[in-house]
Amino acid sequence: MRIRLLLATLSTILAGGAAFAEPMFNRIATFSVPLNLPADRDPKSKTVAEIIAADEAGALLAYTDGEQKAIGLIDITDADAPRPAGFVPVGGEATSLVILGGKAFVAVVTSGDDFKAPAGHLATIDLATKRVTGACDLGGQPDSITLSKDGSRIVVAIENERDEKLNKGALPQLPAGNLTLIGIAGGEIDCASRQVVDLTGIAAVAATDPEPEFVDVNAEGVAVVTLQENNHIVLIDTKTAKVVGHFPAGAVDLKTIDKTRDGQIRPVEQLEGVAREPDSVRWLDNDRFVTANEGDWKGGSRGFSIFRKDGTIEFDSGPMVDHIAMRLGHYPERRSAAKGSEPEGVEVATYGEDRLIFIGLERASLVLVFRDEGAGRPPRYLQALAGGIAPEGLVAIPRRNLLVSASEADLGAKGGPRSAVTIYRRSEAPAAYPTIVSADIDGLPLGWGALSGLAAHPTTPGRLFAITDSAYQPSRILEIDATQKPARIAAAIAVTRDGKPVAFDLEGVAARPEGGFWLVSEGNPENRDKPTKNLLLLVSAAGAVEDEIALPEALAAQASRFGFEGVAVSGSGPDATVWIAVQREWKDDPKGKARILSYKPATGSWGVLHYPLGAAADGAWMGLSELTHLGGDSFAVIERDNLFGAKAVKRLMGFSVEGLTPAAPGSGAIPTVAPSLLRDLTPDLMRLGGYGLDKVEGMAVDRAGDLFVVTDNDGVDDSSGETQFFAFGPATR
Repeated sequence: MRIRLLLATLSTILAGGAAFAEPMFNRIATFSVPLNLPADRDPKSKTVAEIIAADEAGALLAYTDGEQKAIGLIDITDADAPRPAGFVPVGGEATSLVILGGKAFVAVVTSGDDFKAPAGHLATIDLATKRVTGACDLGGQPDSITLSKDGSRIVVAIENERDEKLNKGALPQLPAGNLTLIGIAGGEIDCASRQVVDLTGIAAVAATDPEPEFVDVNAEGVAVVTLQENNHIVLIDTKTAKVVGHFPAGAVDLKTIDKTRDGQIRPVEQLEGVAREPDSVRWLDNDRFVTANEGDWKGGSRGFSIFRKDGTIEFDSGPMVDHIAMRLGHYPERRSAAKGSEPEGVEVATYGEDRLIFIGLERASLVLVFRDEGAGRPPRYLQALAGGIAPEGLVAIPRRNLLVSASEADLGAKGGPRSAVTIYRRSEAPAAYPTIVSADIDGLPLGWGALSGLAAHPTTPGRLFAITDSAYQPSRILEIDATQKPARIAAAIAVTRDGKPVAFDLEGVAARPEGGFWLVSEGNPENRDKPTKNLLLLVSAAGAVEDEIALPEALAAQASRFGFEGVAVSGSGPDATVWIAVQREWKDDPKGKARILSYKPATGSWGVLHYPLGAAADGAWMGLSELTHLGGDSFAVIERDNLFGAKAVKRLMGFSVEGLTPAAPGSGAIPTVAPSLLRDLTPDLMRLGGYGLDKVEGMAVDRAGDLFVVTDNDGVDDSSGETQFFAFGPATR
């Protein structure tokens, strides 16, 4: 009961960082895995970075790239500027690796998709020459390997994984997996010493078909092995190759979770008897170990657990992991509501006097950091780290105060970020991430994401409003307290029509001086199955839609799927003018010119101006994603392309409408504004150490004249989930 009460208290702490001043990790660099591809391979081909290891000096990283059937090497002598250091083909799918001395030992699957005759070997790679110098047959398909602490043997989990398409992945599917031990002599693997530890007849679930997933060895030489699908844990003495203990991983009753994929993040549901089905495992000391309970068949309890080696469960995180992801805008509602954030990776290491636990969340794309408080006490949550998409492997380098994560997702084929390796440094500096979090409402997290527009309160400095786009429903207006650090999402207002919540594709918001809001919803008239209109919405302070204003036919007939993206209001009452930014050219626009529309609520009249877009790189596009009134005749827009990284274009541009009269709809002569650069945002994004976010979609200048900018994380769909909220201080006009 005491642990549960402490856990409940722990889970209510906002995810902005520790409640106590202590060293924190911050991201310092991101290495794009395709940079390691040799000249004879297509740089656009898919890559992954799964399991990662470091040499003894912590200056060289090696990661498995199963897609390229190779391992990649990264020089981190200068951790702030990682460099490609080599690419070594291994003749099959590399699944795991370790480094000992000047050699890397790599588990390689050679049987491909042949589940009935799994095969693989253990390859030796000389890191100096970057050549494969030997191989030992493993008699099956390896999944995870580790070294004994004294470096005398390699321990291999032979999974012989099941075919998930056969009988819906039901077990058993022979041949059975096992644990394999191979000795090391003089820095070389001794193939003849291979020992196989039989794991059949142990688990209550599919006892004839154990599927070992992950293995770790403590200082006493005891290996802990997770049988993920079997929901079982086995202990083996690696010195005698004997099973010395085993027990089921057990089940969890989950409350206050979101289990339904419905466009809403509502942690009000529950699941009973969820099998933990642990994936990664690491020893905390010689008596305790921690598991990441991802699930791969019938379970997955969305969290992590600490076990004693006698099977006692010392701690279970319950819904805490998902709650943290929700507060940070990282909860993957559209991608994996069934398994939540999917904890998959675990690393444990001692930095100074602190024993730290790192939990990698595959679907939420976060690494959570906890401090082990010792036996019998729950770990203390410290911080969350953003990085690449789907972190798989983690390696701690305490001697250099570094942590490294490897992210397996490569979205290059979709125009998204590539697989990456992210480096973090621990220092006395405060945690730089997150920059915006949500408060709890009635004791539960206020879930959010996809912030697609930003507006300032008309009279209160530091008070802002954001809206969420079609990633979530119903549509909501979020209230932000920007005077705190990180900024705090304090409340959410549902958008309603006739008293019922309603969904739009909201892309812009402006607060009306007299109260309430103007919102714009982006339409898609080109959608054959369900065309939608671009709409200007008048909404009350309580979120009720008071008017829906569609485009006149002369404008609607020219609209494309790149529609309304930003809205601003100048004047008030009968003198009010609503201004709308259109993302890209419509059908009758000259190439390179997007529209700025004006609407007079008092008369219902529309007008058109043109905005000259900057040139886009080959294969990219340029468009507008926000519009803000700066006072008088002055406005600002976000102009951006759809690219990532240092070469991408993300900038704030200003323009004036002084002396310009918007043309009537259908007019052939449309005045063009003359924009000028206010701020280049690309350097701001790259200073964050990430891959360079693409969707800068929100901007506001508050009553005190301070500038705020926010990115859109696409609702954690084909995204790392990272949201960056910038408070730049006084705006330059």
